[in-house]
Amino acid sequence: MEKVRAIRGATTVASDTREEILSATRELIKKILHRNCLEPEKVISAFFTVTPDLTAAFPAEAVRQLGYTQWPAIGSVEMPVPDALDHCIRVMLHIYLDSQQKIEHVYIHGAQALRPDRVNNED
Repeated sequence: MEKVRAIRGATTVASDTREEILSATRELIKKILHRNCLEPEKVISAFFTVTPDLTAAFPAEAVRQLGYTQWPAIGSVEMPVPDALDHCIRVMLHIYLDSQQKIEHVYIHGAQALRPDRVNNED
């Protein structure tokens, strides 16, 4: 039986540029969909956050660039916590998924430091 579930993911960029933010976000979304064998139609919404040092683009724009124009997507800024990871983009996708299907959260690039227990050897 399908129910609403959530998948988390995060990535980092080297610098605060529009293309780096959008490219990294597209890569992250593609990996989340691929690793979880998700059809884009199963996604209900995407909630993005960025660290305060990222201001050049909205990550939500990347999902539209991928053609997922039916996804409601929004972004916010993370709290400026001392010694937190810089240049980080996080996402939480709400999806319809079978309650028994295993979820693989995706942490790539510098964001692997956030959740080393969830790092995939492919990265």
